[in-house]
Amino acid sequence: MSIEISKVDWADAETQLMAIRREVFIDEQGVPEQEEFDPKDPQCVHFLATNETGKAVGTSRLLPGGQIGRMAVLQSERGTGLGAKLLLAAVEYALEKGYTDIFLHAQTQAIGFYARYGFVAEGPEFMDAGIPHRNMVYQR
Repeated sequence: MSIEISKVDWADAETQLMAIRREVFIDEQGVPEQEEFDPKDPQCVHFLATNETGKAVGTSRLLPGGQIGRMAVLQSERGTGLGAKLLLAAVEYALEKGYTDIFLHAQTQAIGFYARYGFVAEGPEFMDAGIPHRNMVYQR
């Protein structure tokens, strides 16, 4: 399986990015649509994963303040290492651009995943879109 991770502009890839996030967050996890799609998207750097047929299968975004978010991988591609590739693409880009604080809000069930890639949980659990989360900070 060949996966390509590309840095994309929201304006160029909005349809593909929204389709992945709709399937994962809205359809699977029950996140309300008005909470999933926010006005921050055009300001973010987005990463899009496509498979060998060109189908969009995963995404993540990096906000101007150093927060990685909206990490989503289609169910058919989970367990393949794609999530790690998307996360590392965002981290590497942030480091190249000189970000000193790289962080994310992890769903509590995904804390172990992020911890494997250098993120450390900080602070109390909180609810976001009805799902428990923790803040996690990247430690170089």
